[in-house]
Amino acid sequence: MGFGSVWHWVIVLLVVLVLFGRGRVSDIMGDFGKGIKSFKEGMADETDRPATPPPAQIESKGEPVKPASSPVGTEEKTGQN
Repeated sequence: MGFGSVWHWVIVLLVVLVLFGRGRVSDIMGDFGKGIKSFKEGMADETDRPATPPPAQIESKGEPVKPASSPVGTEEKTGQN
């Protein structure tokens, strides 16, 4: 009796029906079907929607900022100890 056996699934189905009841299982499956339908509609909307253009580049009006001439920690020594 393997995992794919028909009797295995019959027993699992009976246990689920006993635990949850027939009405609850049908509600769960209905909600599951609605979720799949909503997902498919959302995927279809994605393909119908045109691609958005890239955001506009912001141009600065002043001169570009230049980095410091020497990195931090490499100050020149003046000869004073």
